[in-house]
Amino acid sequence: MASDTYILFAVAGTTYALRSRDVAHVEMVEQVTGVPNAASFVDGVVFSRGVVVPALNLRARFGFQRAPYDLSTRLLVVHHGDRTVGLIVDGAREFAAIDPASIQPPATALSGLSGRYLEGVANLGDRLVLVLNLEAVLTFSDPVLESQVH
Repeated sequence: MASDTYILFAVAGTTYALRSRDVAHVEMVEQVTGVPNAASFVDGVVFSRGVVVPALNLRARFGFQRAPYDLSTRLLVVHHGDRTVGLIVDGAREFAAIDPASIQPPATALSGLSGRYLEGVANLGDRLVLVLNLEAVLTFSDPVLESQVH
């Protein structure tokens, strides 16, 4: 089976991957406008290529401490189903081909809060890459939260 292409990005010192077909584009984080009563991991909304998009902070979503935006911070605009959402990450500047056979299921030790967002773990040369399950990242158990990111 052919390798899939992924965009690699960093959150809190760890390398994650999303299939490049799920990512519409990557851009610098400019103006994020706060939204009243937003979920704790929603920084607000951004205007991206003519569209207002909710901006999810992956540090906050994964339970890490927030960090101020800097020149490396990126917005990954993703499409999933009928939704378009921006994911705020610490940095993203690499593409990689990952053979699906090299992606191992997440270890049972990772089955907690952060593990539920993982599709698997890939060994890329000398480093481990956590492959995200985009649907799980964008799924919220609370209907109120769900309505804020549509």
